[in-house]
Amino acid sequence: MVVWGAGVSALVLLGVGGVGAWIYEDLNNNITSADVDDKLGGDRPENLSPGSKNILVVGSDSREGANAKYGKDLTTMQSDTLMVLHVPANRKWATVVSFPRDSWVRIPACAKGDGSTSDPHHFKINEAFALGGSTGEVASAAACTIKTVEANTGLRIDHFMSVDFQGFKGMVDSLGGIEVCPKQAIHDEKAKLDLDAGCQTVAGEKALGYVRARYGVGDGSDIGRIGRQQEFMDALAKKAKSKLTSPNALYGFLQSATKSLTTDPDLAGIQPLYGLADELKGVPSDRLAFLTVPNYPREADVPTDKANVVWQYPQASDLFTSLARDREVSKAQLTARTKNLVYASAVRVQVLNATGVQGRAAAVAEKLRAAGFSVVGTGNAPRTSATTTVSYPAGQERQAAVLAGWLPKAGSRQDASAQAGCVTLVVGQDLKADTLK
Repeated sequence: MVVWGAGVSALVLLGVGGVGAWIYEDLNNNITSADVDDKLGGDRPENLSPGSKNILVVGSDSREGANAKYGKDLTTMQSDTLMVLHVPANRKWATVVSFPRDSWVRIPACAKGDGSTSDPHHFKINEAFALGGSTGEVASAAACTIKTVEANTGLRIDHFMSVDFQGFKGMVDSLGGIEVCPKQAIHDEKAKLDLDAGCQTVAGEKALGYVRARYGVGDGSDIGRIGRQQEFMDALAKKAKSKLTSPNALYGFLQSATKSLTTDPDLAGIQPLYGLADELKGVPSDRLAFLTVPNYPREADVPTDKANVVWQYPQASDLFTSLARDREVSKAQLTARTKNLVYASAVRVQVLNATGVQGRAAAVAEKLRAAGFSVVGTGNAPRTSATTTVSYPAGQERQAAVLAGWLPKAGSRQDASAQAGCVTLVVGQDLKADTLK
């Protein structure tokens, strides 16, 4: 979860500092490669902005070896942190988007590493890594996560990086710790953390506990933890930059970073990582945005679910579309857009079938109800178009935007003849019920 910071802050030195060949080979051989290409299938999003890159970064919560103490009841690989780093074609800005691990999303069919394949279903987004990694194979874990992120965002993932817990601690320790300033004391048994309020330097287990802590601070949500992780990443990158003149600190940092790192083959080496770092080193700090996918408690739509969050539409889809088209989104812009919150349960939908395929409206309506939308009726429409459309009467603009944002590639338009008080969804041939979020 901090690899990109490691690259920007330290790997760039390899291109100018003249490190010995043995050090280069030592670090290069630390990096593990995992090929995922043959596990992703052919139904992937199109790359809409040639020259840009989307890099999936996973904080791997493996329960192997020294990590076993962090949850002995877990038997598979876990993704404790999940984010996408978007590097634009012009390299003048960058965006890191964090995904709450409690995000309720569609998990597509995935190879599990043991020769079997899982069925598509809905669950927390971090299950994808555990599902694919059920046999401990990083390639399958990463592939299932990539497929899940692509299916729910429409972003084409170009590379992936996975960093484990022990490597994270080593990076922090090599820099002499990182200063944090919690406003209240943190006592989180699950994160193995007892921390007083106020500014202090944390390293080792305390640093790891700080970025993992959830239940002993704030409202106990994953959203609060994401904010602390993003702040910690920023502080780590700044301190790494300040240590560039210290060979011992730098070497220790790079040793920990590379030993903990698994990437796709195209990034599995000092040279390609240096290339990435070199591309990012010129990004001004005020144009590096740390964002979180807009979300709200799923309980607002499904009262029985008190454990998960759903993404806020159309704000989430607007964010993904902007990045797919290589358009910059600042934190201030995203915050302003997310103020107009409309729950899916507040959207009343009439579903009409224009495909001529019997039962299509009912199948889509079932998916909408499961997502929390209020379906008021189903029926048929003339087979006038193969394209799915959303129409609405005056006063239902925001509700229509929520539904259109939740659907893949659906547009919306105002229609004076639309049924009053609800949004009308006309299902075209392009909409398949089994691919809905």
